[in-house]
Amino acid sequence: SRCGKALILSGLLIAGGALLGAIIGSFIATLVIRWPQGRSVMQGRSACDWCHTPVAATALVPVLGFLLERGHCRHCGKGIAVEHLVIEVSAAIVGGVALAVAPPVPGLTGALFGWVLLALTALDLRHFWLPDVLTGLLAATGIVSGLAGIAPDMASRLWGGFAGFATLYLIALAYRLLRKREGMGGGDPKLLGAIGLWLGWQALPLVLVVASGAGLGWALIGWLRGRGIRATDRLPLGALMALAAFPVWIMQQ
Repeated sequence: SRCGKALILSGLLIAGGALLGAIIGSFIATLVIRWPQGRSVMQGRSACDWCHTPVAATALVPVLGFLLERGHCRHCGKGIAVEHLVIEVSAAIVGGVALAVAPPVPGLTGALFGWVLLALTALDLRHFWLPDVLTGLLAATGIVSGLAGIAPDMASRLWGGFAGFATLYLIALAYRLLRKREGMGGGDPKLLGAIGLWLGWQALPLVLVVASGAGLGWALIGWLRGRGIRATDRLPLGALMALAAFPVWIMQQ
């Protein structure tokens, strides 16, 4: 029947999105580990981080490779960075969900949005670093999506880019003038501006509310673990905003 064929096609699209996501997640995991070390992401065969032995072809299969190797190098027995598995699974989920909630073209653009956010999240969590290259890519693809006629409209996106950047920039400036020290990284306003270019200005309050709630949860977990809360503690605001932005995109579909 027509309904059955539509379900099969939808299932294939979701599966394809998840598979593509897992492959891209493998690249993102390599980028997150190598880039901060000054190592090339595109060159050099993948090798164990401990004994530097090139990994077998089966170990390069996203998700399955980690499981087949049981999370350890078959040569030296040391553990493989679990970031590989977490990022690959996360990227697969992003790809599958994006194509489940939106038609193919908007779904693929939404998946791209989620994958770049995933890379930024991982880098900020691990290194408190939001590279301008990735933030610029996020901003540029947001503009291109708007020009292609994908909702929200271009005016909302442009106002979102301006409002996102200006809001956090002014907050950071006020904090610096009042407290005589930096309270926010320079990449955070750029990231919220890039998110605004994707979601439009109307979505920014929700992104900030969700990110703030996640930040409070982060601080509470630290407090429950006995770490205490200090005014100088650092929170990965960029990662929190990135984690909030993709669910907000889903809600817009």
